[in-house]
Amino acid sequence: MKTVLTLLAIALFLSTGSAWARKPCEELRQEIATRLDAKGVRNYSLNVVAKDAEDTRKTVGTCNGGSERIVYERAQPAAAAIAKR
Repeated sequence: MKTVLTLLAIALFLSTGSAWARKPCEELRQEIATRLDAKGVRNYSLNVVAKDAEDTRKTVGTCNGGSERIVYERAQPAAAAIAKR
């Protein structure tokens, strides 16, 4: 009986995993931004794009059940951009 209950509990736990993975994109984008800000990263952008969209920027997370991605791009500080001109 213990074995059956244990297997049932494991099956229930594993079946709810996909429900936890469905995080809204805006919520995940805010969490990533908070982590980057805490590390002192400045001049960056985080954008939500479709999973299949071609994009050269670095993917830093997936959201909405894997249907969209969050991409990271580091922008040049204004002083460096002016100096290159």
